[in-house]
Amino acid sequence: MSKTWKWMLAAALVAGGVAPWTRVWADDEEPDPDRPELKVQHADCEYLGPQRDRWVRGGLRAAELEAAALARMTDEVAQSLPPTPSRSRTGALNPRGGPLRPPLGPLTDIDQIIFTALRENNLPMAEPATDQEFLRRVSLDLTGRIPTAPEVVTFLADATPNKRAALVDRLLSSAAWVDKWTMYFGDLYGNTANTANVNRYPDGRNAFYRYLKSSMEQNKPYDLMARELLSAAGTNSYTQGELNFVIGGRTPGGPLQDTYDAQARETSSIFLGIAHLDCLLCHDGRGHLDSLSLWGRTATRAQAWGLSGFFARTQLAQTRVNPMQPNPYYWSVLDNTGRATVDYTLNTTNGNRPDRLPRPGQSRTVPPTYPFGGRANPGEAYRPALARILTADLQFARAAVNYLWKEFFGLGIVDPPDQFDPARLDWRNPPPDPWKVQPSNPQLLEKLAQDFVATQYDLKTLMRRLLTSQTYQLSARYPGQWNPAWDRYYGRKLVRRLDAEELHDAIVQASGIPASYNIAGIGTVQWAMQFPEPENVPGRANPVSGFLDSFLRGNREDVKRSRDTTLQQAVDLMNDPLVLNRARATPATGTLGRNLNLPDEQLIDALFLNVLSRFPSAEERAAAAGELRSGNRTMAAQNLMWALFNKADFIFNY
Repeated sequence: MSKTWKWMLAAALVAGGVAPWTRVWADDEEPDPDRPELKVQHADCEYLGPQRDRWVRGGLRAAELEAAALARMTDEVAQSLPPTPSRSRTGALNPRGGPLRPPLGPLTDIDQIIFTALRENNLPMAEPATDQEFLRRVSLDLTGRIPTAPEVVTFLADATPNKRAALVDRLLSSAAWVDKWTMYFGDLYGNTANTANVNRYPDGRNAFYRYLKSSMEQNKPYDLMARELLSAAGTNSYTQGELNFVIGGRTPGGPLQDTYDAQARETSSIFLGIAHLDCLLCHDGRGHLDSLSLWGRTATRAQAWGLSGFFARTQLAQTRVNPMQPNPYYWSVLDNTGRATVDYTLNTTNGNRPDRLPRPGQSRTVPPTYPFGGRANPGEAYRPALARILTADLQFARAAVNYLWKEFFGLGIVDPPDQFDPARLDWRNPPPDPWKVQPSNPQLLEKLAQDFVATQYDLKTLMRRLLTSQTYQLSARYPGQWNPAWDRYYGRKLVRRLDAEELHDAIVQASGIPASYNIAGIGTVQWAMQFPEPENVPGRANPVSGFLDSFLRGNREDVKRSRDTTLQQAVDLMNDPLVLNRARATPATGTLGRNLNLPDEQLIDALFLNVLSRFPSAEERAAAAGELRSGNRTMAAQNLMWALFNKADFIFNY
């Protein structure tokens, strides 16, 4: 199934101004010669399911499609941007009239590795981003929020040499950072009130949310978070939030081994970046993973069962909140009680996986065994043993830094980030032909992982290192022809569409008209980034759920969050009440109401600074001023603000 481009004019900025646009994909039903036919033994294998492209050629097809889309999006968004601002850090115009960019400072170890790879491959590099570009970019990446107009003016006027690093530190210390990364890890760990397999109920979801939020507030070491989630035991999932991670693997309708396998699958994918374990839980790799994973083609189902074995002595049980009513109920997670006293047993002929039966000479039980070496110590509880072994594995650190690298740079060093092939990571011992070393920059991945361990898995320290690198601060703009194949070397910024919650919050903040949502068990929140999950917003504010859904926020179960663009998104940005009601001059306390009576030039600056986090270009200023003088000034100002909400540099982080 190939994809073709279609374009749609969203709205003119103002009469004679710039026309923003939104990209729309159309699917053409035609055979794809690059998609191989796969012969598999089991009809329930994900090869044949809707996520098929994630698995073909080790996820490379999905990665290629995403990389190509990112490259095209970056080219077109960059081309739609106005000329780079010509204001100096003191607010004065650059006398030469050209773009003013700070010079490259000292190179970090990240830059030395990246720039060496660019030089060795004779590849170009974009110029550094402007102060305005960096401010908006890093604010969205760290907090999910655009900077305020005063923050923009203050930052552009600041002549302090280390102001970018100081900004990163300030954002890392903000409450908005806590909200953004609580949302991120809620996505990663699949925190929902209800799925097809498990009902945590809103109280359980809220407890998990509070656990994640508290972990962010404390800047809890990431290995400690993983150990707590993997080894948590207790009797009430409503009050002990960390229980809800293991509960998420519950798989009803079959034998208990289905649940153990699901818990192992999530552990491997999330904490090791190795989603192919899901394949091995159904069959040996040989004959199935031969062309997908060098490690996987020789891995066995018994190895995967060994990881599941760490969960075999864990019992999940329900307790009714009201003994007289079947619902709601909370969960307990207990070890070595009742039936949960034996190892993973090969005795099933039903459920979600093929038969689990011993081969000749094989034991009927599988002891907990880590696939990459390690077992529980005598007398050690199984899940705490797994937590200890897994977090000591360097692959745990590799997976974590790679997930964050993808979030900030658009493409993971291994991409997709859950498709690691453990046999193709060492550039010093490359795999045999035709296999290639998997990471785009294996030295960088190893350096980041080792440093993450050395800093005791400090997430803020890792983020600070990534975002203060010169590599992160490169521009998305490139004056010549850019080859998308160069993007895996990180010589330019790849743009991304704002997430649903980021767009909602940017509209609310830019308009100066707050939102208010009352979420049972959480309280009243103003920002969509504070929602405990992508659920329907309660009460009279329900229509905002449709706006958020159109920006593909997913459901944390079978629909993943996506940053693709669609026609519905363009329609909603032009017509949704969330936008229309905030592009008006009322209330007087809103951005438009407060500034409506200012002289034209100040009004135009105020709208651009609040919505786009920048001053207008000369052409934009002239067009906007002409529109304001053309008739009803209030209506013209409303149209201007509405048009700014529909511009590419509002919708995309560049």
